[in-house]
Amino acid sequence: MRAYGEKTGQAIVLLLIAGSGMIAIARGMSLTFLAIRLQQDFGLSPALIGVLIGGGPLLGAAVSPFAGTISDRIGRRVVLVTALLFAGLGLVGLGLAQSVAAFALAHIVSSVAAAVYEPVSRALMSDAAPEKLRLKMFSWRYLVINAGWAVGPMIGLAIGANSPLPFVIAGIVHFAFAAAIFIVVPAVLAYSTGRTAFAKAPGIRRLGTALRDRRLLFYVGGGVLLMAVYGQWSVTLSQYLTTNLADGMKIFAWLVTTNAAVVVLASAPARMVIEKIGPMKAMVLGCLLFLGGEVGFAFATNATMLIGFMVLFTIGEVLVVPAEYVLVDKIANDDNRGAYFGAHSLSSVGNFLGPLLGGLALGALGGQGMFMLFAIFAAGSAALFALGHASPPPASLDGPAVDGAGEMAGEALHRTIRPAFA
Repeated sequence: MRAYGEKTGQAIVLLLIAGSGMIAIARGMSLTFLAIRLQQDFGLSPALIGVLIGGGPLLGAAVSPFAGTISDRIGRRVVLVTALLFAGLGLVGLGLAQSVAAFALAHIVSSVAAAVYEPVSRALMSDAAPEKLRLKMFSWRYLVINAGWAVGPMIGLAIGANSPLPFVIAGIVHFAFAAAIFIVVPAVLAYSTGRTAFAKAPGIRRLGTALRDRRLLFYVGGGVLLMAVYGQWSVTLSQYLTTNLADGMKIFAWLVTTNAAVVVLASAPARMVIEKIGPMKAMVLGCLLFLGGEVGFAFATNATMLIGFMVLFTIGEVLVVPAEYVLVDKIANDDNRGAYFGAHSLSSVGNFLGPLLGGLALGALGGQGMFMLFAIFAAGSAALFALGHASPPPASLDGPAVDGAGEMAGEALHRTIRPAFA
């Protein structure tokens, strides 16, 4: 498997998939109850709770691109181990904090460390696996993360939602995963050949060069809109249901269960669809399903209709998530993969914009206006990804245009052995 040898590469991929599931369980059992702890222990208002909880991921989105660039230079292992250790310390701090200031500091540390971990772990998985396996790899990772978030809150409730113990256990899980990565992942640069000018450039210049790739910029823009649509869908949908429908909370619980069940059942079929039609067509199809789901939510009048449109919405989700990662991977190469995945992580800003703009639209335009706004976002995302896919590769630091594999434009036309996903 590429840089690390077949056995080591397989061990790295399996470790990262399993570890991502354990991290999801750990964060689900603890972070799900942040708002409860802030309200009950510190007496904060809903507005202050929203600002405090949203601020950490927003800072993480600003920091994570630089982490990806650094990992291209010094290797993935040291960045991942450091991020997991700080994430674990932050979670333990959240459980033990006795003041709002200490809680805020721990939350920022945990959120920023988690944002650093995400793009670097995806880059390491691409380093370790051949191209033909990456779609399956990203699909499995997405599946175990969703399963972890489905199981985690129930474990947290069993332990005690307002107890420090779930946070401390979550921190220990992060420490154990950091130790496993330190043992399994070799202390080598992540397959960086150093042959290109990009590989030799300073970190800030490497990130700037990645962001001059119009394909990546379009993908980041499309990703922001996608994350606004599905990243925090439960926040806006729960507000709408509880204020506009009888038994809204019960219906919302059924929708959450439906989402989790469809993710588990549809992941494998969705992967086969992506393999058959290519990630770009799968991305457009997924965005259209998002659009249909949002329009359906706007006009649904009962629980059965809402559940049906949630199935449609979730099928879109299981298509776009792995397809998006494959699209980004295909425009990157061995020297810049960390920078590209890091820059793409800027799309997590959509997790902040979705609840913000959705809440504003819900207050000003009502439920139908909010859902139609998200439908427009889904259509806009499909357009941006299509524009990125159609854009030419950028000029390299040395001048000639290169494609995602680091080849001169035109050279790839003479090769027929690379799988065609587009």
